Amino acid sequence: MVLRDVKKSLGSFSLSIDNLTISEPGIYALIGPNGCGKSTLTKIITGLLAPDSGTVDTEGLSARDITYLSRKPYIIEDTVYNNLVYPLKLRNIKLEENEIAAFLDKMKFTQRGSERAKSLSGGEQQKLAFLRALIFRPKFIVADEAMTSMDRESLLLFENTIIEEQEREQSIWIIVSHHMPHIKRICKKVYSMHEGKLLD
Repeated sequence: MVLRDVKKSLGSFSLSIDNLTISEPGIYALIGPNGCGKSTLTKIITGLLAPDSGTVDTEGLSARDITYLSRKPYIIEDTVYNNLVYPLKLRNIKLEENEIAAFLDKMKFTQRGSERAKSLSGGEQQKLAFLRALIFRPKFIVADEAMTSMDRESLLLFENTIIEEQEREQSIWIIVSHHMPHIKRICKKVYSMHEGKLLD
């Protein structure tokens, strides 16, 4: 993934990224104070937001290979199971039922597939959205403060799952977080932002 001379203005805020290149699989972190442009940058990277100018080269990856996780996940008004398999239906991907069951089991949803997803607690909805983002085996994943406010047990579960999936798929992860112990545990490189720019 390569960004060159990317600029974006939103009201009084301006993003200006001269160069950002991530070419090797791994888990990367993006940090910085609130309002510095982290979410704007990650939305441009994933195609959710178009830059005003500059180029974003995902190096052969299509929208089908990229996913974005936010702090407030979107949950479909349906069952836990149907929320989980929704990305598969969109991409016409077929998985065996035992493979789907293995994903449910990762977050202890094995016996809860038929429950209404909106009835889950906020933390459980985060877990479901996390599984939904992984089930189609994306190659590029952005987690924009998706693990904020998690208890330690859930955070460690997410970390272990991220490491396992990254190693399996040789994918690229960009994790936006303020939790430095979490970042230090799993990220190979940290990018810092300030006032719309990447710091050297």
